[in-house]
Amino acid sequence: MTETDPQDLADRYIAQWVVPDATERRAAIEQLWAEDGVHLLRPPVEMRETAAGLGFDRTTLQARGLDAFENRVARSHEEFVRGRGLTFRSRADAVRLHDLVKFSWETVSVGTGEVVGGGQEVLVLDENGRIKADYMFPGA
Repeated sequence: MTETDPQDLADRYIAQWVVPDATERRAAIEQLWAEDGVHLLRPPVEMRETAAGLGFDRTTLQARGLDAFENRVARSHEEFVRGRGLTFRSRADAVRLHDLVKFSWETVSVGTGEVVGGGQEVLVLDENGRIKADYMFPGA
């Protein structure tokens, strides 16, 4: 297994979400992700409650493969970075255990510097050090 510094990986992971240029964003994604990688998101409480009220017993959201993940990152960038003036940053708490990397991140207002949210990430790496599974827990 490739030795990857967990904090460097966390910082590069967070950086892909704020890259404004689509070509640069795709390049960052291709460097980080396995081709068949999967991004699994545990939605915020409000979304889970709404889904449960509609009769959905599962509320995990998923994007599989580079194209789907690129779309996910682009939509997030449009909504949060460009649309709401937010940015993301990793906390300096990344740790690695074999093929798992765990770290926390913050959502920050660009205008005020105020932390307005955050979450936790658990990444599963393949033998080349690329992300094969990403478990995202906003609000954690």
